[in-house]
Amino acid sequence: MENKHNILEILQDQKASKLSGNLYEYSAVKFSYNTNKIEGSTLSEEDTRGIFHNNTLLTSGQMNIDDIIEMKNQLSMFDYMLDIAKEKLTEEMIKKFHSILKSNTSDEKKDWFNVGKYKKLANTVGGKDTTNPKDVSKEMKKLLDSYNAKNEIKIEDIIQLHFEFEKIHPFQDGNGRVGRIIMFKECLKHSIIPFIIQNENKQYYYRGLSEYENEKGYLIDTCLSAQDEYKNAVKKFLEN
Repeated sequence: MENKHNILEILQDQKASKLSGNLYEYSAVKFSYNTNKIEGSTLSEEDTRGIFHNNTLLTSGQMNIDDIIEMKNQLSMFDYMLDIAKEKLTEEMIKKFHSILKSNTSDEKKDWFNVGKYKKLANTVGGKDTTNPKDVSKEMKKLLDSYNAKNEIKIEDIIQLHFEFEKIHPFQDGNGRVGRIIMFKECLKHSIIPFIIQNENKQYYYRGLSEYENEKGYLIDTCLSAQDEYKNAVKKFLEN
């Protein structure tokens, strides 16, 4: 689906203006809330909006401190993504995403966790083994070399990249959130309407990742449906 607006430029301009009620606010809040909620965050969308606007939580109740820190970090990661969206995707950039996401969390205090660096310990995703820690650097380089060598990037290439990234699972934790911000960035870079996987659709998203090697259509359809939702947001904010 082509991007007839320069959505990246619009998001960058609206971010700089610091005004509210626009596509940038919608994107930053919706993306940050949903990508963290998929991973079990206790914060609501209203909490996310409060942090976005004035660093304030709007609801009461028991919350995990790391959830609050990671939401602030996620919003910062979204802004960083907009700043470097046109740059070529690199390992250093991906590690920076992870570093921003996990900065000042309890995970950062764990010697084995390796914030902003590739994992030290083996991990699994959906009950499946992922790349051995000693092979992660080699596999990430191979993945990015192959992806960046393409003459033209289509949304299917970005979805394929996401699957391969999650299959490697290069970090100890935070792989899903880093992987989803990469997809948003790459859509903007290649003038493709981006998309936000919403928490209510996470089971379809997980199924798509789990079944991808046998049936790519599940994940592609989930992403295309999310893209349609974002297209409607673009119409609401830019075409009314």
